[in-house]
Amino acid sequence: MKKLILITAMVFSTAFFAQTGPKIEFKDKDNTIDYGRVNKEDDNGVRVFEFTNTGDAPLIIINVQSSCGCTVPSKPTEPIMPGKTGKIEVKYNMNPGPIRKTITVETNAVNVDDGRVALKIKGEVYVKPVENLLEKKTKSPMMQ
Repeated sequence: MKKLILITAMVFSTAFFAQTGPKIEFKDKDNTIDYGRVNKEDDNGVRVFEFTNTGDAPLIIINVQSSCGCTVPSKPTEPIMPGKTGKIEVKYNMNPGPIRKTITVETNAVNVDDGRVALKIKGEVYVKPVENLLEKKTKSPMMQ
C-alpha cells in the first residue's frame, strides 16, 4: 500500500512540475548563423532561422528586433501550432567588414527565460578588388 501511494505521489508531482505550453527549439547550433567570408556582390545577405514548436500549445512570435538598423528581421504573422515549424528571415545589408549582430525574439514560449531568445549572425563581408584594365601593365613582345 505504501508503495502504491508513493508511486501515485511521484506521478502527480511529475505531471505538476512538467512545463506545458508552447516551446521553441531552433535548428541552428547555438542559435547562430555563420555567413562565413562572403563577397558583397555575390550574396544578398538573407539568411533564415528555422524553429519548431515542441510544446503543446500555439507558439506566438510577438516581436523580432535587431541590434542595429543594418539587419532587418521578419517574423511569422500566424501562430505556430504544436509540432509545426516556422521561419525568421534576417537580411543583413552587406556592409564590408565583420558581421556580429544579435536579433532578439520575443515569444510566449515557456522553455526560455521571459520568452526571449537571442539569435546571432556572424561572418565577414568583403569587396572584390576592381581591376583597372587601363593600368594593367603588359610586356610587349618586342621588348623581350
